[in-house]
Amino acid sequence: MGTHRFDIDSVRRQLPGRQIFFFESITSTMHEAATLAAAGCPSGTAVVAEEQTAGQGRHGHSWHSEPGAGLYVSVVLRLPLPPDSLPVLTLALGLATAETIARATDLDPDLRWPNDVMLSDRKTAGILVQLVDSVAIAGLGVNVNHPAFPPEIAAEATSLRLASGRPHSREDLLICLLPTIDSFCRMLLEGGRHPILDQFARRSSYVHGKRVRVEQPGGIVTGTTAGLDPAGFLKLRADDGSESLILAGGVRPV
Repeated sequence: MGTHRFDIDSVRRQLPGRQIFFFESITSTMHEAATLAAAGCPSGTAVVAEEQTAGQGRHGHSWHSEPGAGLYVSVVLRLPLPPDSLPVLTLALGLATAETIARATDLDPDLRWPNDVMLSDRKTAGILVQLVDSVAIAGLGVNVNHPAFPPEIAAEATSLRLASGRPHSREDLLICLLPTIDSFCRMLLEGGRHPILDQFARRSSYVHGKRVRVEQPGGIVTGTTAGLDPAGFLKLRADDGSESLILAGGVRPV
């Protein structure tokens, strides 16, 4: 397994009828998926890369995309959802990613609102969703077989291999991930936001009663998490009892 070349043919055989584009190296799978979406590709089309030279994270951060070690994929989602459903769609994709990791590895991932999948308080996967002309482009990066990380992110990041002590098949992960994304999107379309919010709150240690600090435009805010609001934003109770909504920002345990 290690860093062998990604076997895209085996993935395509297992997922017939789905358009999957594969690149040895690309600036960003998100950018390519947006281009394909603009050209009219079907919903569920996926872009996979062995390496990203300009992988995107939230708030303009870059995503450490080591060649051959991770799963870097973007999916085009044509969903009849109102634009304000984007936060809940992000939570749905987090659930799909955590579910896939749990099934493929026997690990038990945590979810850090809004878009991080965690193992032992370290990030193993991240999700970024952008709306481009009413089409959702979902980018997912999973640290799969990284043996180590650069010093500047080593305390924050982990991989499935580091967490489980063994390498994992990136192909098997992708074969599980794409249909799991479909089923969580279907849950959101058919059941509305509540089933997603409910599952996320149950699966995440960050949603209720966790002491956190959050980077906000005005500085760092500290408080205790108090659940999700109906739009999927995080409620934060300050020490003086006042409640505020966290719309975005890095949430970290105190």
